[in-house]
Amino acid sequence: MKYFKLPVVFFLSNSLLFSCSQANENSTEPAKKEAAEDQSQIDLSQVSTNYREYAIAEIDEFVKKTEAFANAVIAGDVEKAKELYTSARMHYERSEPLAEAFAELDPKIDAREGDVPEAEWGGYHRIEKGLWVENTTKGYEPYAEQLKKDVKLLRAKVETVDVTPELLITGAVDLLNEVSTSKVTGEEDRYSHTDLYDFVANVEGAEKIYELMSPALKKKDEALTKEIEQRFETIYALLDQYKKGSGYIPYTELSNDQVKELSQSINELAEPLSQIGIVLEG
Repeated sequence: MKYFKLPVVFFLSNSLLFSCSQANENSTEPAKKEAAEDQSQIDLSQVSTNYREYAIAEIDEFVKKTEAFANAVIAGDVEKAKELYTSARMHYERSEPLAEAFAELDPKIDAREGDVPEAEWGGYHRIEKGLWVENTTKGYEPYAEQLKKDVKLLRAKVETVDVTPELLITGAVDLLNEVSTSKVTGEEDRYSHTDLYDFVANVEGAEKIYELMSPALKKKDEALTKEIEQRFETIYALLDQYKKGSGYIPYTELSNDQVKELSQSINELAEPLSQIGIVLEG
């Protein structure tokens, strides 16, 4: 009888231990899941903070270079103003997810001819027309003065923007879509034909957002991470073909096939980038 009782008692004891262990695991499962979610939120919150710092630093540079650009216009120095035009605007293009948050300021700074009523048209592209079409700064001094005021106001207002992960994911895709759907036509810098500088800055702005989110993305989907990185490499390789010295050739020198190739490459990057939000939320 003792022979049979001992195995039975042993069996029951192990069953109880297993049951207790399973119960403990089940009871801690929600807590573990909640902790993981909290950690994910912390990571994304830090991403938002880091991007905010990056974008504000870009806007700081934009303010400085815009002031130099505007002062060259006011001083009547056409060549200096032309030289500063592209480098100043690249800072704006990189930080557009933040900079474009103010619907009343973006048109004042960056509207193209026809985007707003003629009487309201000012900013960079109004001055661009004077520099490249008329080859003068005469009569454009008031636009330069107003531009300085508008970019300083932008700098003050960006402090109020709530930078969220959603804003960043949407912003990265929007930067690329803007290139492939509108800027690729050459309408953005239609007088100076410096569009490639804008393209590069938009891609760099999107890449910065991706870089900040890539550690979290890699944990969830390493294949998507690799695909996005390869797409960025492809775009930069294409853009590098059009370098000239420290800058880029006029956009009008690209053939239709080259424009199409560039647009297609940007679309091919925008598609996997748009999946980041779905993957991180999954």
